[in-house]
Amino acid sequence: MKKLMVLLLVISIATSAYKVTDTIHFIVPKGWPQPEYDFTQNPLTTDKISLGTALFYDPILSRDSTIACATCHSNKTAFAQTDQSFSRGIDNKLGTRNAPALMNLAWNTSFMWDGAVKHLDMQALAPMSNPDEMDESIKHVVSKLQQSKHYPMLFFKAFGDSIITGEHTLKAMSQFMLTLVSYNAKYDSVLRREALFTQQENNGYRLFRANCASCHREPLFTNNQFENNGLPVDTSLHDNGRMRITQDSANYLQFKVPTLRNIQVSYPYMHDGRFVRLQQVLNHYTNGIVRSKTLSKQLQQRIVLSNCEKEEIIAFLATLTDKNYLNNVQFAYPKNILH
Repeated sequence: MKKLMVLLLVISIATSAYKVTDTIHFIVPKGWPQPEYDFTQNPLTTDKISLGTALFYDPILSRDSTIACATCHSNKTAFAQTDQSFSRGIDNKLGTRNAPALMNLAWNTSFMWDGAVKHLDMQALAPMSNPDEMDESIKHVVSKLQQSKHYPMLFFKAFGDSIITGEHTLKAMSQFMLTLVSYNAKYDSVLRREALFTQQENNGYRLFRANCASCHREPLFTNNQFENNGLPVDTSLHDNGRMRITQDSANYLQFKVPTLRNIQVSYPYMHDGRFVRLQQVLNHYTNGIVRSKTLSKQLQQRIVLSNCEKEEIIAFLATLTDKNYLNNVQFAYPKNILH
């Protein structure tokens, strides 16, 4: 009887020590569509976000504990990688695609340049299991997390259970990525009537809407679709784009349309990072389009822009830079957790 009472007391103490953090309401910016992510299946909480932040920055997710998500996704550059065209993984292995910027992921209908992943909760598995990136299995990651000094308690605080699972690991990572919402650039201030475009920016906005907005649709500046934007094929890579996933020739050379928010700081551009400057990107669309059967219908007619008009578009694109997002300390390395 005494043993039973002691057991019940231990259970009572453990239960009382765990307090579910109040759910955080995900705020949708005014005028934006409703998110695609189903928050009812993974409600945001402070402790889950803290856990997800730690996991995002911890190289424990890689086989040799040298590569973290943040290695290729820096918060200062809108979670893109600007120092090289292709991401480098463990053993200094070089990938074949540029690490895209991360933001407003709650509105995404697919992930990766070719849409290989359909749900944010599964996204982390792709780089984790890729032999050229982290080269690790979720099963082994869970084992390493379970053996760590601090993660069992973090999982207990987040999920009420110190037994770590793959599902909870991935959902915690989604929690952090869901908080990466960029909505406070000058462009947004203008729409809220808190600021005004310069004449050059206003001209660029007009030109952007006439030539670019069909694919880079406001306010997210992407249509979440896959398009062949007429890039010459890199014969050293032979990257077929979405066709690699669907095995459908209609998807040949189609890649996901990226958001243009924070585009000024998230170079290099395109799936293979072939362009370093926005001027090069615009030169491609006016003079570099390679025509093929799968070329986007939006690009069937030639885009004609003068050098002055290109500068005006670039001036407008600069208004999509969200300094609050780039300098948000909540997105930075969590020293209080990892050290």
